[in-house]
Amino acid sequence: MGLEEAIDLQIKILDVYGDSALVINQIKGEWETHHLGLIPYRDYAQRLLTFFNKVEFHHIPREENKMEDALATMASMYQVMFPNEYPQITIMRLDRPAHVFAVEVITDDKSWFHDIKIFLQKQEYPPGASSKDRRTLRRLSGNFSLTGNMLYKRNFDMVLLRCVDRHEANLLMQEIHEGSFGTHANGHAMTRKILR
Repeated sequence: MGLEEAIDLQIKILDVYGDSALVINQIKGEWETHHLGLIPYRDYAQRLLTFFNKVEFHHIPREENKMEDALATMASMYQVMFPNEYPQITIMRLDRPAHVFAVEVITDDKSWFHDIKIFLQKQEYPPGASSKDRRTLRRLSGNFSLTGNMLYKRNFDMVLLRCVDRHEANLLMQEIHEGSFGTHANGHAMTRKILR
């Protein structure tokens, strides 16, 4: 499809980059094509190459091909109307991952598990919750257990993990890093201590 599009745009000198070593080397003629299903594609691509003055094929490992994948995705979103027309695409490089910019600032003092805890205590939904929000809250609360005023989350192996708010988490981290709880021991060492 890329070769067909380049022909339609009347491009005569072309560099082709691909992340499939098999396809690139078969089209270059360096590897034989044994799979019967791939032979018609190889032959068709080689017929298309006659429309160009110069074509070079380059293999890029998949882990180094992220930018090309993004460009191919963006290119598939544009409809070219006229020969030699191309969209202007501006690419910005961010110093941090994009999800860092999408984080919302929490303006209230409620903990992240406040709504789950209230639902388990009183079977009440947050004010203004939509039917989708209510369904999600019911589904999420199935993974939590309330004992007294303490909320626990059931892990995949049924271990109960205590839920803490931001203040308590900061306090715990400070105490752990100060060594208030002694040195960290792995599971094997802890088992030996318990068995003694």
